[in-house]
Amino acid sequence: MRVSRKTDYALRALVALAEQRERGGLLSIRSLAAGHGIPRRFLEQIMIDLRERGWVRAVAGRDGGYQLAVPPEAVTMGQVVRFFDGVLAPIGCVSVTHYEPCSQEPSCRFRRVFLEARNHAAQRLDAMTLADLTRCTPVAPDEFQARGFGGGSGI
Repeated sequence: MRVSRKTDYALRALVALAEQRERGGLLSIRSLAAGHGIPRRFLEQIMIDLRERGWVRAVAGRDGGYQLAVPPEAVTMGQVVRFFDGVLAPIGCVSVTHYEPCSQEPSCRFRRVFLEARNHAAQRLDAMTLADLTRCTPVAPDEFQARGFGGGSGI
């Protein structure tokens, strides 16, 4: 599974809005873009999509901005990824919503591994809400390199 830049930016914005919700304020496009490394014009389009989905609300005016329109416990990472990217499956023959048949399905030896990877990713992303993400700590440099992967080759 590879998450698109649009999904990445949408998650950044949603988590920032979830954090801001606790402080009771709004966030402007300008502050969201600058504070989270998101190109402003791209963020404007993302916010339109998030608003149409019902996850955020726009407040007009000089002191306006955006805020979450739903509780942060009501939105999961899995929902956001599926909304912007469509699927979680790493290959088409294990996708539920975007299934692509393969001539090798009856005898394929590695399809099961991709199915298990899809199921594990879906369970993990569907369990992680915006509220959960506000409590997560960033990944430390020593956590990044997985053991046994020879400096990250192949990851």
